[in-house]
Amino acid sequence: MSPSPDLSSAEFRKSRLSGGGNACVEVATNLPDVVAVRDSKDLSGPVLTFTPAQWRSFIGRVNTGAFDA
Repeated sequence: MSPSPDLSSAEFRKSRLSGGGNACVEVATNLPDVVAVRDSKDLSGPVLTFTPAQWRSFIGRVNTGAFDA
């Protein structure tokens, strides 16, 4: 198992399109070798981490509609 990445300097942000509410996903892309994702309703809760390549792949699939119902 890999050690947990150091997220102490993570700068989380949410989409400008979120409307400023607290029902959002926040993403930190300022860390080396990791993209961190959390729920804005639970700032001290769990954080998912991805490699930049995994994150790019996910976003690419979102943009092509791969997860649309």
